[in-house]
Amino acid sequence: MTFDTAYLVAQFPALWRGLLMTLEVSLVAMALSIVIGTAGAAARQLRIPVLSPLVFAYVELIRNTPLLVQMFFIFYGLPAIGIRLSLFWSGVASLAVWAGAFQVENIRGGLSVVGRGLYDAGLALGLRRAKVLLLVALPIGLRMSIPAMLNTSISLLKNSAYLQAIGLRDLTFVAVDRISSDFRILEMFAVLLVTYIVLVFALAAASGVVERRLRRPFAA
Repeated sequence: MTFDTAYLVAQFPALWRGLLMTLEVSLVAMALSIVIGTAGAAARQLRIPVLSPLVFAYVELIRNTPLLVQMFFIFYGLPAIGIRLSLFWSGVASLAVWAGAFQVENIRGGLSVVGRGLYDAGLALGLRRAKVLLLVALPIGLRMSIPAMLNTSISLLKNSAYLQAIGLRDLTFVAVDRISSDFRILEMFAVLLVTYIVLVFALAAASGVVERRLRRPFAA
């Protein structure tokens, strides 16, 4: 089998649409997962009654069950109890809920490095615990959590390929569909490998820029 460049050129429009879908669903899910992670970590850190145990149970449930099972539950299971999401939002919800559980622990890890003295100083100034967390601990903890949050975001981006199992027309879906109809395995998997590598490196580079900017106030 030879590598057919002309075939790739002919399939470019479909692959491009699939790539845009992959980027859209991944970026929205990343943003939501960070919101979930921040809120969940804050609830755990403040030890809010009822909410903190619920966050703990959510994290343990998600981290100990397969992502594909979670996707099937959201897409096929939720309609059985009257909750219907579109294909796109089912994909976003699956990835955001999965990554959010890991982001909770990532951000909690960042918060753990904040010295007790900073909490005590905030309380001594008359701030409530929630204010100390919001104004003092979270800005520092989030900066410290960036590398771990990046790892989870990269995993989310790569795991978006699973969404083809529920029929979302992302890049992987398009490639597999073309393989099943045209049997051009080499070209399609080459596109997938190269594209995901480029996306991961681009995400890492963007995260590096953000991390350097956030560290400027601490530079000597």
